[in-house]
Amino acid sequence: MTGLPGSPGRDADGSPLEAFADQMRVLQRECPWKREQTHTSLIPYVREEAEEVVEAIESGDPAALCDELGDLLLQVVIHAVIAEEAGHFTLDDVARGVMAKMERRNPHVFGDAVATDVEQVMALYNAAKAAEREQAPDTPAT
Repeated sequence: MTGLPGSPGRDADGSPLEAFADQMRVLQRECPWKREQTHTSLIPYVREEAEEVVEAIESGDPAALCDELGDLLLQVVIHAVIAEEAGHFTLDDVARGVMAKMERRNPHVFGDAVATDVEQVMALYNAAKAAEREQAPDTPAT
């Protein structure tokens, strides 16, 4: 299956996520409504989709959760595309950043730290978050 704009599938490297990002880039260029959107104008949609994910989780319906996660992913990708067009960052930057964050915050998995229970894991995680805040005091650690 090809990653043609407007059709679900995989791009040449087999990544449906990258095919979706490409589809959003096309929409951003070709759709007048999407072209006018900004990070700020999309805030209500991010909130709405996040709440719908919560509702799907609470419903216990895996199909609904899958659908709502897709809608939330759309929000992540459209924000990344807007930022990419402005020269601020790319979807790959977002992915690299969160991967690095997970490595820092989970040294019991990706480093030499030892954690044998949830309490120890949370202590390591919170210590890493605190260290991040100290390094960049103007940036909230999430």
